[in-house]
Amino acid sequence: MNATIQAAVAAHGLTKRFGTFTAVDHLDLSIARGEVMGFIGPNGAGKSTAIRMFCGLLTPSAGSATVAGFDVGSQSQAVREHIGYMSQKFSLYDDLTVRENLRFFGGIYHVPRHELPERMAFALSMAGLKGQDDALVATLAGGWKQRLALGCAILHRPPVLFLDEPTSGVEPAARRMFWDLIHQLAGDGVTILVSTHYMDEAEYCNRIALIDRGKLVAMGSPGELRAHGLGGDLLEVTCSPLGVALKVLTGAPGVVEAAIFGDKLHVVLASEGLALDTLPAFLTRHGIQAGQTRKVLPSLEDVFVRLVSRGQDTRNAA
Repeated sequence: MNATIQAAVAAHGLTKRFGTFTAVDHLDLSIARGEVMGFIGPNGAGKSTAIRMFCGLLTPSAGSATVAGFDVGSQSQAVREHIGYMSQKFSLYDDLTVRENLRFFGGIYHVPRHELPERMAFALSMAGLKGQDDALVATLAGGWKQRLALGCAILHRPPVLFLDEPTSGVEPAARRMFWDLIHQLAGDGVTILVSTHYMDEAEYCNRIALIDRGKLVAMGSPGELRAHGLGGDLLEVTCSPLGVALKVLTGAPGVVEAAIFGDKLHVVLASEGLALDTLPAFLTRHGIQAGQTRKVLPSLEDVFVRLVSRGQDTRNAA
């Protein structure tokens, strides 16, 4: 059995154009059953457009995609019956109670009436809202609302779940609890594609797809992206004054990138040019007070910024 058949979500050259604007540009992607795939990218990168095509809500302009074995272009209704979807904007009804929201979405998803009480009980337990059936949704804190929305999205037990910026505006502790629920679902075999702009959340994903200007620019596990995404070694440099040091290092031999990071500089060095043991002397020759210089493990934010800026440099050169 090939990888495409095994994949719960697969895209080949998936493209979406709006007039002359290309929102998603020849996206190739494969997500296995039970995998948590992170969709990371700047605002306007095409993440939400891609998710809407996967959900059968937008027709691709070119290419193809399958979700749960169904073609998103020709079998969009079947796709929608086999997925759960949660948007970045809270989608439940504030003027209804918790129970009323669950019953409403149970009807929308055609959950059999005799199964609905059990499904609702599971959703309440998962969301931590057991005993709060009669609470108005408007009175719930943001984190509780998001967990309830997730419970509503999985009432029909979909094999694939799409979450579009699900924790936007939610406090950090509630976000972490939400991710515990995501991994609980993945452990039960649910395939999850989640878009987020929080770099710390990307660490919770099995793999990450980095999207910029509609194109897939990198994909791999968080560890793989940190190890290979910068194109060189990352050094943390203590020096003063920072602004002058930044100006001196920008464009210096072997410096791929330099940026201020708190009260220090983060400098990416290529294999040729300046190195860990020669950088302090280089700064001193330019009248900069150099302190400790050490190699550090890049964060996903470092990788994200580098890959996006690399793509911008390539486009500007063209």
